[in-house]
Amino acid sequence: MNRGFYTIMTAQFLSSLADNALLIAAIALLTSLNAPEWQTPLLKLFFVVSYVLLAAWVGIFADSMPKGRVMFLTNFIKACGCLLMLFGGHPLLAYAIVGVGAAAYSPAKYGILTELLPAEKLVVANGWIEGLTVGSIILGVVLGGVLIKPEIAQPILDIFHLNALGLSQFAEAAIFAIAFVYLSASLVNLAIPDTGARYPKQRFDPVDSIRGFLESCILLWHDRLGQISLSVTTLFWGAGAVLQFLVLKWCDHALGMDLSQGAVMQAVVSIGIAIGAILAAAKVPLKKSLSVLPMGILMGILVTCMAYFDRSMAPEGGLSMFGFELSWATIIAAVAMVAVGICAGFFVVPMNALLQHRGHVLMSAGRSIAVQNFNENLSILTMLGVYSLLIKLDLSVPTTMLVFGAFVMISMGLVIFKHHRNQSQYDSTHLIGEAKRH
Repeated sequence: MNRGFYTIMTAQFLSSLADNALLIAAIALLTSLNAPEWQTPLLKLFFVVSYVLLAAWVGIFADSMPKGRVMFLTNFIKACGCLLMLFGGHPLLAYAIVGVGAAAYSPAKYGILTELLPAEKLVVANGWIEGLTVGSIILGVVLGGVLIKPEIAQPILDIFHLNALGLSQFAEAAIFAIAFVYLSASLVNLAIPDTGARYPKQRFDPVDSIRGFLESCILLWHDRLGQISLSVTTLFWGAGAVLQFLVLKWCDHALGMDLSQGAVMQAVVSIGIAIGAILAAAKVPLKKSLSVLPMGILMGILVTCMAYFDRSMAPEGGLSMFGFELSWATIIAAVAMVAVGICAGFFVVPMNALLQHRGHVLMSAGRSIAVQNFNENLSILTMLGVYSLLIKLDLSVPTTMLVFGAFVMISMGLVIFKHHRNQSQYDSTHLIGEAKRH
C-alpha cells in the first residue's frame, strides 16, 4: 500500500469518528432541550435518508473532480452541519445536513480505492477500511460519551469561554470539540493525492441524472458478478441495522442488561466484525471472493441458535476480569456475538471489494458506489420498517430473533443458489480482475 492509501484511511477514520461522536452529542442535546423521545431514533433516519434521495447525483459529483477534493468539500458540509447544531439549529435538521455530506463523501471514499489500487489489492484495502470504520464507530461513541461528561465538558466551556458565545450546555461543549475533529479530517483530506483518473463530464440535469442512475442500477443488477455481491452487501447493511437494535432488546430479555450494558454488547459485535474483516483481508484474494458466501448462512444459524438463550441456561458464577465480575451467561453471549460479527465481517469485505471492482469496470467509480449506497441504505430503511412492524405486532424477542436469523439464512441460500445457476450457464469468475472497459 502506498502513502496515499494511508492518507485516505486517516481521513476516513477521523471523519467517521466525528460522525459517531456527534450522534451521541446530538442525543444529549435533544435531552437537554426536553425534546420528545420519539425524535431520538429519527436522528439515524434523517442521516441515512440522504443516501437514498441523493443517490442519482452524488456519484456524478464524486466523478466531477479529483476525489480528494470531493472528500474535502463533503467533509466541509459535515462540519457546517456540526456548527449549525452548535449555534441553535434543530439537531434533526443539523444531523440531516451531516448526512448529506456523508452521502456525498462515500462514493469518493470508496471510489478512490479503485483508482489508486490494482484489483488484487481491493480485498486488503476493504479489510482496512471496514476495520477502521468499525474502530471509529466504537471510539466515536466512546468519545461522544466522554465529551458530554460534566468533568470534561465544563473545562471545555471555561477554557474556550463558550459562555460568551451563548453556549452553556455540556452537549454544546461536546459539539464544539467534535468540530475540531472535522477540521482535522479536512486538513488530512487536503493531503490526499490526485490519482489522475478523469471521467466524461456528466450533467446534473434532474431527469437525465435519474435516468442515468437507473441505467447504472440495471447494469450492475444484471451483471452476473455484480448482482451477487450487491445482493450480499444490501442484505448485510439492512440486517446489520436491525441487529443493532435487536441486540439491545435481546440483552435486556435474555441477560437482564440495561441500555449501557447492552451498548457494550453492541461494541462486542463490532469487534467481531473488525476481526472478520482483518481475516478476510489476510486470507481471501479477490479471485476467491465468492467462496465466502456460506459464512452468511452461518451467521444466520448463530443468531437463530441464540434466540432462546437466557442466563438460566448458563452455569452459576463467572470470571473476574480487570476488576469486573462477568457471569458465565454474559461470557457465552459475548463469545456468540463475536462469532456473529466475525462471520459478518468475513463475508462482507470480499463482497465489497468485488462490487467495487465490477462497478469500476462497468461504469465509473463514483456512480457504482452511489448505486451501492442507494441499495444498501434503502435496505436499511426497509428492514428497520419491518422490524418496527414486528415490534408493533408484539412479537417476543426470541421469535423476532428466529424470524431475523431465518431470513438471513434463506436470503443467503437464495444468493448462493443464484450464483451456482449463473455459473452453470456461463463461467463469470474469469471476469474477476479484468481491466476497466473503455
